[in-house]
Formats: sequence, structure tokens, C-alpha cells
Amino acid sequence: MSTTKKMAVTALAAALGVSTLAACGGESSSGDSAGEKPSKTVTLVSHDSFAASDAVLKEFTEQTGYQVKVLKSGDAGVALNKEILTKGSPQGDVFFGVDNTLLSRALDNGLFTPHRAKGLDRVAEEVQLDAGEHRVTPVDTGDVCVNYDKKYFADKKLAPPKTFDDLLKPAYKDMLVVENAATSSPGLGFVLGTVAEYGEQGWQGYWKKLKDNGVKVVDGWEEAYNEEFSGSAGGRKAKADRPLVVSYASSPPVEVLYADPQPKEAPTGVATGTCFRQIEFAGLLKGAGNEEGGKALLDFLISKEFQEDMPLNMFVSPVNRDARLPELFTEFGAVVDQPGTLAPKKIADNREQWIQTWSSLVVK
Repeated sequence: MSTTKKMAVTALAAALGVSTLAACGGESSSGDSAGEKPSKTVTLVSHDSFAASDAVLKEFTEQTGYQVKVLKSGDAGVALNKEILTKGSPQGDVFFGVDNTLLSRALDNGLFTPHRAKGLDRVAEEVQLDAGEHRVTPVDTGDVCVNYDKKYFADKKLAPPKTFDDLLKPAYKDMLVVENAATSSPGLGFVLGTVAEYGEQGWQGYWKKLKDNGVKVVDGWEEAYNEEFSGSAGGRKAKADRPLVVSYASSPPVEVLYADPQPKEAPTGVATGTCFRQIEFAGLLKGAGNEEGGKALLDFLISKEFQEDMPLNMFVSPVNRDARLPELFTEFGAVVDQPGTLAPKKIADNREQWIQTWSSLVVK
């Protein structure tokens, strides 16, 4: 979630007082007196919210002989821009974290060496947005959606909104907080969701109405979710007064996971008619120092082992059909049957203009 979508959800965990486990691993020292060779290292460049369990990274090392070193480079947009600036002399071997809202920027800059990952036949075709060339490999999906404070709406005896249209109703005036589309991945995702819903001729009119209905814009997800949204643990501490926020479909399970004691029901819900689907990719960087290790890591990222490790570390959904979601997700997560989507080329052709137009309508 932009940062990307998932980055922000990792910040949610931090707000609840729990730090997610960051993948790490440096190159080992030289071999012992018996002449043991040093461990091989493969470097994964990522946005700040990449996380994996020690056990699954150890399994990769045992299978391949490579140790994973993670180099975190800021949110998704910042990390991608760094790789564009160092194109041909990359910081690592594999880049993880470019999503469908920024994919064209990476591909147009020729950042990746094609590799058809082993196990790709177990990945749904609809997320293989570069299937013809295999410059990137889909790794996970997540949905940007409006979340709501269940207690607030129960106390007010008011049904929470379900759709984009609902958010325009007078009953929900001054309730919604959103992130700035120019500075936030979930903010941009929500704007793209309105474009998908209302088309290029209708989305601007929608935002004019949403502004008239009291939408509040803040710079990023953490401020929106943890300071302005009354349904989050952070928001309750901050005495926030907005019961609607743009976040993720995976936010309710996180609220349950890190609560002490854990509630029997998630304190937040998801308006599933407001969602935009993000797909996150990884690719082998051109000029990688360890190309073979990079290919092995790409294969592993879509393996059943890694895919089942992701949900409770990065709070995203697997793309491997064989991977099972943890019970926490199936019990408390929202099922989004028809998320909004846009073709990467359409996003590429219009993204900057859409952001400028949105800013002039809503922020200025």
C-alpha cells in the first residue's frame, strides 16, 4: 500500500507498538581454517516496508547457497527513482517494490534483465502485466480502500458507506480523510480508483463533490490513519475525529494482530466498493553483480514458502495459487471481488496530468 500500499500497513504495525521483522543478511566473513568458502550474497533493493521472517530467508539460503542482503531505499517512488539514476550500475541484484501505478516508469527506463521465474505457471495471468517479456515478476497484490470506524457508526446508528457514490451523501459530510495523491501511494491509488469508477470524463466532477462534502487531505498515510482516523489504535490515542480513511483491505487484520488483548472482531471495516487493486513486482536489475543469485531469488519470491510468509509480514496477498492465506486474513480481512483497475499504459500516459488536475481541484 506509497510509499506503496504495503509500506503504509507496515507503519500501522509500528503505530501499534510492534516492529515488523526486516529481512537482512550481510556477506559472511571469509572461510574458516578448513578452507570453507565465504557465503554468496544476493542483494535485494526494496522500499522500506519489505519484511520476511528469518526462517523463510534461511530456507532460501539452504536451498540455493545464497544469503539475502536487503537494501532499503525509502518509499516505492523514491526507491525506484534511485535505481533510475544508477541505471546500469545498480545498487543490488533484484529490485522489489514497483507496483502497477509506477511500472511503466521502470520499464521505459530499461531497468531490468528479462527472466521467466520458475513457478510462474502457478501465478494468475491477470497479474502478469509484462508476460510477453518477463522483465518483472508479480509478487503480491493489495487493495487501497476506504476503511471505517465500526464503533463510530454503531454509536451513531448510521450504516457505513460501501461505495464511492455513498461518500458523497450528506450523511458522511466531514468524515473522510485522504492522502495527497502527489505525495502518497495510497492517495494516488484512491484517485486512480475514482478514474476507474467514473472514467476520464467523470472523475473530476466526483472530486469536486467530494470536496464539497468535507473531505480532508493530509500528506501521507501515517498521518491520515494514525492521527486523523478515529478507528485505529493510533487515532484513538490521538483522539481523532474522522471515522473514514483511505487505507487498505488488509488493515483490519493488522488491528487485530497487534492489539493486546486481541479482539474477537476487528474494530475497523472496509468499504469494498471503493477499492483499487495494486500489484507489486520484482525484477532482475541490469548490470547486477550476481545475476544467477538474482534469478534464484526471483524464483523464490513466488514460491509457496515465501508467498505464505508474506501476509503477516507485509500484509499483502500472495499471487501463487498454491499459497494459503493465514486464518487471520480469512477471518478478519475484506474480500474484494471487483476492485478497480487501470491498464499500466493508461496510468503511464495520464498519471502526472491526473495528479496535477487533482491537486488543482482539491488541494489548491
